[in-house]
Amino acid sequence: MAVGGGESGPVPGVVFEHEAKALLREAGVPVPRGVVITGPAPDFGAVGGLSEPVVLKAFGPGLVHKSDSGAVRLGLRLAEVADAAGRMREALAARGIAPSGFLVEEQAAAGVELIAGLVRDPGFGPVLLTGLGGVWAEALRDTALALCPVSEDDVRRMLGSLRGSALLHGYRGGAGVDVGAVVKLLMTLGGPGGLWERLELGEFEANPVIATPSGVVAVDARYLPSASPTGRATGGGDFRKLFEPRSVAVVGASTTRPNFGNMFLDFYRAAGMPVVAVHPEAAEVAGVPAVPSLAAAGADYALVAVPAERCADVVRQATGVAYTQVMSGGFGEAGRPELEADLVEAARAAGTRLLGPNCMGVYCPRGRQTFTGGGLGPPGTVALISQSGGLAGEVIKVGERRGLAFSRVATVGNAADVTPAELLRWLSHDPETRAVGLYLEDPREGRALYEALAATTLPVALLVGGRSAQGRRAAASHTGGLVGDGRIWRALAEQTGAALVGSQDDLIGVLSFFQAHGARPASGDGALVIGPSGGASVLAADAFDQAGVGLEPLPGDALPDLRGLGLGAGSTLANPLEVPVGPRGRPELVRRAVAAILRRRPYRDVVAHVNVQSFFTYGTSAEPLLEYARALGGAQEELAGTRFTLVTRNGECAPAGVEDEVRRIAGRAGVPVYRSMEAAAVAVAAGRTLDRLALDGRAGS
Repeated sequence: MAVGGGESGPVPGVVFEHEAKALLREAGVPVPRGVVITGPAPDFGAVGGLSEPVVLKAFGPGLVHKSDSGAVRLGLRLAEVADAAGRMREALAARGIAPSGFLVEEQAAAGVELIAGLVRDPGFGPVLLTGLGGVWAEALRDTALALCPVSEDDVRRMLGSLRGSALLHGYRGGAGVDVGAVVKLLMTLGGPGGLWERLELGEFEANPVIATPSGVVAVDARYLPSASPTGRATGGGDFRKLFEPRSVAVVGASTTRPNFGNMFLDFYRAAGMPVVAVHPEAAEVAGVPAVPSLAAAGADYALVAVPAERCADVVRQATGVAYTQVMSGGFGEAGRPELEADLVEAARAAGTRLLGPNCMGVYCPRGRQTFTGGGLGPPGTVALISQSGGLAGEVIKVGERRGLAFSRVATVGNAADVTPAELLRWLSHDPETRAVGLYLEDPREGRALYEALAATTLPVALLVGGRSAQGRRAAASHTGGLVGDGRIWRALAEQTGAALVGSQDDLIGVLSFFQAHGARPASGDGALVIGPSGGASVLAADAFDQAGVGLEPLPGDALPDLRGLGLGAGSTLANPLEVPVGPRGRPELVRRAVAAILRRRPYRDVVAHVNVQSFFTYGTSAEPLLEYARALGGAQEELAGTRFTLVTRNGECAPAGVEDEVRRIAGRAGVPVYRSMEAAAVAVAAGRTLDRLALDGRAGS
């Protein structure tokens, strides 16, 4: 209730603590009983109905963090409130602060202090955050977050991920809190129909929330409204002409000084793509026919490689061109957003969709689209969306060397028009694509990206650059400050099932795993690691533990069969399983050992490793190694319910071409190959994405 009046009416754009708590109370969240006192001569008589002890708080503009300003007194008796308020007003006046009023509340019982907050992230929209609260929110930053709307499973996963989660369940003889009440509170904030949907959300925070065995109570609350939008809407459409244009026009090639435009003319001619140059004077450029303007080119796709200041004028000529790629940089990424806005407006006026600016373009062997030299690789089923053209080129070339085959690759640069989310939605229904890789450096319509990831039926590997420094805006509340780091990407991956990886090499490795096993239904739990060398097996166990992949024990009733194969002499039969694989070993031994084990217990993944160096230190021919690869491929074909992976440790010790041949043999049988246990462990862990899609019924739908 509120008492008093006079000088302290509502302040536009400011929501005081008691008003924020009223929102919580109306939503069903417990808050302390209290009285609001305002006016130039406040009358504290109304506090008589409260139970001691009580808390006194001043509120008003400039009192965001009240404890830092001396605007909070705890443990007061009712008779002490008026005097404490007078002294508090004087102390605040000395700081140049004039409070709008006072809030007097019953003091909550002690318990575990938590933070529960909402913030509108600039890219991803509403985000829910929870963790240890009070002063610990900033001191320990033990928090977890998820994108709204959250499910109860999301909330329980958030709570379980906290380093201090033991405090919720009882610690050193202490009673646990009512976890169900904590879950209900978080669902009230961030679940379907929660406060996040009803607020003009900038930031909303309950901190601390006191959790006890009997429930929760929000003893402080802060609300910073914002009318800022979540972001511009993204378009849609059929991107087939982006990847498979009938012809291409290149703007910016020179008749006198070869440049990027000339390089692309060469790439397109080598790929067999019908191409025309746009040049104001020449009839041809480097042997390619030329037309005087883009409007006269009659192409489905145009590449623009001229200085940034000229790009908008060129794009205005793109009437009839389905997609226009601006390769040039020097726009928003260079601190010139006005040039980028002009470019987008030019594209809209011409009726063309804009790719970029600041991007390398598109690669699609099936459509003869390319931005790389050295010819086109084989058409395949793996797509890539990248904000970096250079990284995309590396993934293409290294990936193809390792056996990847691409369906569609799009570099989007600044993504001023065509966005990653829009492309992902289209690729999800592309019959040529079975898996997608993403490299992103900022959200670029993060909310739409989240929704596209949640809806896709394809496995997705996600690599994010700059996760440690997102450059988020400064926030007045703890919630906003705590959201502004790379954990939002981890939350995105957890909620959507995308596989979040940490390096370019892991991105390639996970895509290789998806390519090999994406259509293979697997059963069982954990992984079985099998190969030579006890030391390598110990390190393998560490690598898989680090990746979160369980190595379940061997079934006891398989041990006699394994000993019958000659295994276990002088060593313990365990997982990882040591098997003599080398130039004098039996190539089929691993296959027979795995079959004996899988008859008793299904493992979802089998990771077979070899020491390539030993084949050429103790042997003189590559044939035993190749024969072993054939035997492993045969095992994959026979045991189709298990996913096989091969690790060629010390592969650089093989003569030139041997590793490539091993990859070809294994690849034909659907077995991906890795050079290290660590890389294989990351890929096998990412296989959970395939399992989740199958469990949800999304795979192949």
